[in-house]
Amino acid sequence: MYTGGFYAYRTPEERWAYWSRNIYINRYVAPPKPVYEQLLKRVRDRDYFVLTTNVDHCFQRAGFDRKRLFYTQGDYGLWQCSKPCHKQTYDNRATVEKMLLAQGFAIAKDGALLPPEQTPLLRTVPSELVPRCPICGRPMSMNLRADDTFVEDAGWHEAAERSERFFRTHRGKVLYLELGVGYNTPGIIKYPFWRMALNHPDSIYACINFDEACCPEELTERSILIEGDIWTALEQL
Repeated sequence: MYTGGFYAYRTPEERWAYWSRNIYINRYVAPPKPVYEQLLKRVRDRDYFVLTTNVDHCFQRAGFDRKRLFYTQGDYGLWQCSKPCHKQTYDNRATVEKMLLAQGFAIAKDGALLPPEQTPLLRTVPSELVPRCPICGRPMSMNLRADDTFVEDAGWHEAAERSERFFRTHRGKVLYLELGVGYNTPGIIKYPFWRMALNHPDSIYACINFDEACCPEELTERSILIEGDIWTALEQL
């Protein structure tokens, strides 16, 4: 699904047919396992903060305090001007649902996406549903960090300030728990966690990763490295 977002679609109508499915499945349909709820049980009564590069909003949907979250890379649920001509984002759920219905999907009461049993699914959306900027009229784009057009709106900056304040004021006995971070953008979570753990001798660095659980040699004695599935690891805690 991620790779499909970079495909050169022939028309905007075809492009948004794809993106509407991508958005809805990743942003509005419940995950197959309650991994985030399981994690929340472990941290709910602790002084925690979540720094994430995920853009699916699963932390907030699971009940994490929104003031303890920083979605650094954007949100599948938001659109922005593609230029951008102004620093504002827009909720997309209502339009995305219209796009899906126009393609032949049905949406269950619980939010599940239901394909029709017989009617072939269309691979385009009506031209009037193609989103355009309400200010300049240019095409809208996803509020996802891909280049220098990414909009950091007021909510993004407020969350960034809360994140910076948390890490600045919490030192000493801190658990830096890294879950599923790879080497696509290691400079946002992985490397800062290593650096902060190295700078604070009373802290612990823990990493759960399917096949890339590692740490610098200097952190070995204060690290917990688990190679495996996050859901399985949380269940076994």
